[in-house]
Amino acid sequence: MAKEIPDLVAQERAGTGKGAARAARRAGMVPGVVYGGDVDPVAIQIPFNELLKKLKAGQFKSTLWNLKVDGHDDVRVICRDVQRDVVKDLPTHFDLMRLRRTSKINLFIPVEFINEDEAPGIKKGGMLNVTRPEVELVVTAGDIPEKLVVDMAGLNIGDVVTISSIELPKGTKPTIDRDFVIANIASPGGLAAADEDGEEGEEVEATEVEQ
Repeated sequence: MAKEIPDLVAQERAGTGKGAARAARRAGMVPGVVYGGDVDPVAIQIPFNELLKKLKAGQFKSTLWNLKVDGHDDVRVICRDVQRDVVKDLPTHFDLMRLRRTSKINLFIPVEFINEDEAPGIKKGGMLNVTRPEVELVVTAGDIPEKLVVDMAGLNIGDVVTISSIELPKGTKPTIDRDFVIANIASPGGLAAADEDGEEGEEVEATEVEQ
């Protein structure tokens, strides 16, 4: 299932240059430009509060957006830069780049864990320790996965989930070459001691995961 692409609503901005940019800021807007795609750049602007809200939500620069500007066709874009005030650290300008459906981009994709109630390690009191709730993948702009799924059925205390154990959508690959850890089932405090006293009849050891 393809990931739903969020809308980014902007207005076309009259004029270019520093004077026009300052006028936009005085009007409570953040000036920007969208370029690429073998067409001319377009000067745009977004209300300051709307842009700041999206920036605070995180991953603005790693999200594929559906740019909507009155008088122009919708286009898929990714942010390439957000300039900020050096003192207040607030956005003063942004750059967006148009993408084709076949363009390859890096995006963070969320990880979902299912069948937790079917994991023996959880039933024994183990704890799911998630080290990467999101994974950065190289994806095709026209076919972005909504999420990665980890099936926890059968996982025991000490078991480790790595990126190689997840079935990745066709046409995607991690940005990191090594087989990195996504999560593990850790032993709860006191479980090993209880086992040594014979309460469970066998010793359960958690595998230490190097980060």
